Amino acid sequence: MKKVTKIVYFALGVLMSFESFGQGKPVYTKPIGLQAYTFRGSWDKGIEATLDTIKSLGVTEMEGGPIKGMTTEELRKQLDKRGIKMVSIGADYKMISESTAETIKNCKILGATFVMVPWIPHKGAFDLATAKQAVADFNKVGKELKEAGITFTYHNHGYEFEPYEDGTLFDYLVKNTKPEYVSFEMDVLWTAFPGQDPAKLLLKYPTRWKLMHLKDLRKGVEGNLSGGTPTTNDVALGTGSIDIPAVLKAAKKVGIVHYFIEDESPSYLKQIPQTIAFVKSVKE
Repeated sequence: MKKVTKIVYFALGVLMSFESFGQGKPVYTKPIGLQAYTFRGSWDKGIEATLDTIKSLGVTEMEGGPIKGMTTEELRKQLDKRGIKMVSIGADYKMISESTAETIKNCKILGATFVMVPWIPHKGAFDLATAKQAVADFNKVGKELKEAGITFTYHNHGYEFEPYEDGTLFDYLVKNTKPEYVSFEMDVLWTAFPGQDPAKLLLKYPTRWKLMHLKDLRKGVEGNLSGGTPTTNDVALGTGSIDIPAVLKAAKKVGIVHYFIEDESPSYLKQIPQTIAFVKSVKE
């Protein structure tokens, strides 16, 4: 039996095991999305084959961007061929702060309407000076992207929750960026790892969140503000320490537009079907 077929059968089996979880209507009604970084070890071994595997998992939306080894125009053709939409692309902080031209060009080719920056460069602990510079850069970049019909988002990574005044520096970023230009993408793991409650944070800023990375954290892991943890601490949704049903319900309430499974674990091919099954099993 081919590996891809085994994955599909495994997903069906896991879904059946979750079918009695909760009662009522499904909370998650959006397309299944995937962060391309999950397959970072596969792209250079065959882009089309990797896309076939992703399609076999039921994925119809992706976040990623251009892939080395294939022109962006050809990538769009291959995605269209498989019924997958690249709705969001990632961008390097320094590059996009200097010029948004290349990012806008890639968005137009791929059909993406969202851009996310996943990391703010900093040395040591994230501080107020760095946050202030990020606010200025994000407001500028967000304005330029909006004029091109694209929504800019910042993806939290854990280090932004350094204490500041009566909250954190993440609160500072939200309160000082302009809502018309800057939105946010919640990474569930990188919200919980530094000790925050993802569901409560979604509800705290209900109009600012647009995208989400679906991830769970291994039980018993002690978090911190480093923005880093071993990839083996990424586990299938529903098997870790995060209250995923509460997150999904809050995310639905605030109107998250696109969700992307991101699994950095070496066991991602086994865990993604489990994650999809669990997400579909959560009921109102």
